[in-house]
Amino acid sequence: MKGQFHPKNDVSLNTSGNPSIRDVIDAVDTSRRSFLKAGAGTGAVAVFGGFALAAVPQAAKAAIPAGTGFAGIGFTSVPPNLRNAATGKLFKDLVTVPIDYTARVISAWGDPIMPGAPDWDPASTQDAAAQEMQVGMHHDGMHFFPFTAADGTPSSTEGLLVMNHEYTDENQLHGAEGLTGGAGVTIAKVRKSQAAHGVSVQHVRKTARGWRVVRNSRFGRRITANTPMRISGPAAGNDLLKSKKFDITPDGSVDTGMVNDGFTAYGTMNNCANGYTPWGTYLTCEENWNGYFAAPTNGAVIDPDLFDQKPEIIKGKSRYGISTTGFGYQWHVVDPRFNADTNPLEPNTTGWVVEIDPFNPRSTPVKRTALGRFKHESAQVVVDANDNVAFYMGDDERNEYIYKFVCANKLNRSNPRANRNMLDNGTLYVARFDANGAGEWLPLVWGQNGLTPENGFADQGEVLIKTRQAADRLGATMMDRPEWTAVRPRTLGFEEIEVYCTLTNNSRRGNNPPSSNKPDGTTNAASANPPVDGANPRPDNDYGHIIRWREGGRSVMATTFTWDVFVQCGDKLATKTLGSSYNPAGHDGYKGNIVGDDYGAPDGLWFDDYGRLWIQTDQQGDGGGDWVNIGGNVMVCADPNTGATRRFLTSPTDCEVTGVIVTPDHRTMFVNIQHPGDSGTPSDPTKTSHWPFSQGYGPAGRPRSATVVITKNDGGIIGT
Repeated sequence: MKGQFHPKNDVSLNTSGNPSIRDVIDAVDTSRRSFLKAGAGTGAVAVFGGFALAAVPQAAKAAIPAGTGFAGIGFTSVPPNLRNAATGKLFKDLVTVPIDYTARVISAWGDPIMPGAPDWDPASTQDAAAQEMQVGMHHDGMHFFPFTAADGTPSSTEGLLVMNHEYTDENQLHGAEGLTGGAGVTIAKVRKSQAAHGVSVQHVRKTARGWRVVRNSRFGRRITANTPMRISGPAAGNDLLKSKKFDITPDGSVDTGMVNDGFTAYGTMNNCANGYTPWGTYLTCEENWNGYFAAPTNGAVIDPDLFDQKPEIIKGKSRYGISTTGFGYQWHVVDPRFNADTNPLEPNTTGWVVEIDPFNPRSTPVKRTALGRFKHESAQVVVDANDNVAFYMGDDERNEYIYKFVCANKLNRSNPRANRNMLDNGTLYVARFDANGAGEWLPLVWGQNGLTPENGFADQGEVLIKTRQAADRLGATMMDRPEWTAVRPRTLGFEEIEVYCTLTNNSRRGNNPPSSNKPDGTTNAASANPPVDGANPRPDNDYGHIIRWREGGRSVMATTFTWDVFVQCGDKLATKTLGSSYNPAGHDGYKGNIVGDDYGAPDGLWFDDYGRLWIQTDQQGDGGGDWVNIGGNVMVCADPNTGATRRFLTSPTDCEVTGVIVTPDHRTMFVNIQHPGDSGTPSDPTKTSHWPFSQGYGPAGRPRSATVVITKNDGGIIGT
């Protein structure tokens, strides 16, 4: 669950008649799952020193020993941050880490990051011009790009911290007036909101006083919802990308009467999880982009020049969740670029993976269409033993799909610049999870498997612009909100290509009457009620789960894989009962099978180089309702061999824990805290939280998304 002003991704837009994974899994023979043995997905209980982990007090669970491909976990769990029944808030308005670690805030929303930028104004009255030079709002995925040290190795004391900004809280962004108070929605407010979206590039350095942002660095950069961008790949130049051309100014967007050329786009928004490339660039993923648009007349006033495409345009809006009102930003009210009736092709320029050169502030970001258009969540790279390159991605909406893009060319290790356009050529696949733990990657290639003009796909560009509809046609497996992907490092004796994906939740799973995504691509976004199946085995999947798979032949080129459910998340003390509208098959009482500390709504996911799996959560964040026993959001660390889990970090009130990366020496970890205290109002912004001021980072005034630096007190490696 996102913050209260963020879309919940709980409306099913996929109505294809594809077989559910349940249809396939009823016949599963678990003995044929080649790597389930000893995994948490088997329901086994790991025992250390003669005591079942579930019986050990939550704040005193011991270390987890090393194993194949895994260096072990050396810290003791921190206790959960539970709700104070008297105040309705979490007991601690803090980020808490194990006793032998320290967490400090390095920067927060509104901090200056480039020459000439002003300091943040606690009253939040600064304009868009100021915000364009300051850290954006609501941090999400990020990556650390090290400088080169004097000895030629990657530096662990200086580099560029590049991060996404997923969305904005309009109550906090516009001061005491809020979005609708005073003058109401204005172009000035919308421009500020657009400026708070996108990506921040921060130059960070370790000093004698700890980590600091170099605020006047020439590398400091903001990429926003209005930054000029290039479109590349198979869909570039397609007629469906030739939206109206506007002159974008601080005072408005002026229709020039012309159209874009299909090779140009403006801005990136709702940047959620991320990725990076072996050639040193950053990938930002556009997730819930649909909510910034609105089609107030549902297509009734579409320009006569587009009448021949009108039915397809309206159908595409429905499949991607563009509504008559949007998510409440109201950009379309004063910025006609975001009116999906009068500018119906503009949404096609969003929903992509955007590649950014972090070390060149003057470079133009590139929307790489070969990776498909959907609600992108993460783009995890894998280079196999033969230098083949692939990226794994989720489409974060209930009942959507998991994808893989395989580059046509091999990685050129001797000439990194030769790799710069590798994301323009290759094959996009969508996953089907079959019986007996088998799976297949289905190619989204024009002319194959029904992706033909007769079915609405004129060329490969249309296949990619209509990725969801193409995946419907191929019969991909509907999943419970596929979010971050992570790949287990091939180290310490582990050699497989093993990929993990968080499936955050799905209250529609197993609900009646059952329905699936229609193969003709006409399903409204998130509207189906798919039956349970092996890959999504629980009705009313409130707490979510994590799935994993291994590529055939240890190659990213494989078109087959084997899979299992790594863990079903839950609450061992849960008393919630299944509603009467659900089919009870597969229901486990919401208890899950976690070995160790309970958590739910898994979202952020990342492996360190020592094989430790770090999992971040995104539930309601206040420790209430279904989360009274689990408390606020957390980051846990898990053993991929056994599933044994330890709680490493607890968060302040009303936030999400998201984004994690370390320096090359693994002695500094960066973690993002998103939308703390988002229950605040324009008149009372600190109603539920003062973080990060409560963590010692100021000034006070209102809660702010921020980045936390975590170090071990003895200077050691994080996780030991």
